[in-house]
Amino acid sequence: MERTLVLIKPDGVQRGLAGAIIARFERRGLRIAAMKMIQMDKATAQRHYAVHQNKPFFNDLVTFITSNPIIAAVFEGKNAIEVVRHTMGETNSAKASPGTIRGDFGIDLQYNLVHGSDSLENAAKEISIFFSPGEILSYSRDIDRWVTGS
Repeated sequence: MERTLVLIKPDGVQRGLAGAIIARFERRGLRIAAMKMIQMDKATAQRHYAVHQNKPFFNDLVTFITSNPIIAAVFEGKNAIEVVRHTMGETNSAKASPGTIRGDFGIDLQYNLVHGSDSLENAAKEISIFFSPGEILSYSRDIDRWVTGS
């Protein structure tokens, strides 16, 4: 079973879209394994966005993600990373397909509502930034066999 990190960014929280965003992932068959609302500090933001450290937009990312509370969540399920990425849509909301989170709710590249890990390696790294192992729960649901056949 794959796990991935999802962050509902400040614009998603401020616009009251957290429930709708979470519901989209659950409707795709993913399970919530961990979730919390936090005010991300600068050090955590810099660690999370370290891959972009030398890019011109790095400081804007850090400023934005620390501007207001976010919701951090771990979702798990079959092909969780791919499912989350497709459900979110393209990074640039203006180009995201209708039916995706960003295509339905977003209009901007920076204010794109949600973050999802892009690989197994990054998912493990990002999850460890926001959650300790004891905060993540695995469980089965009766509906899982109807969603994934397992």
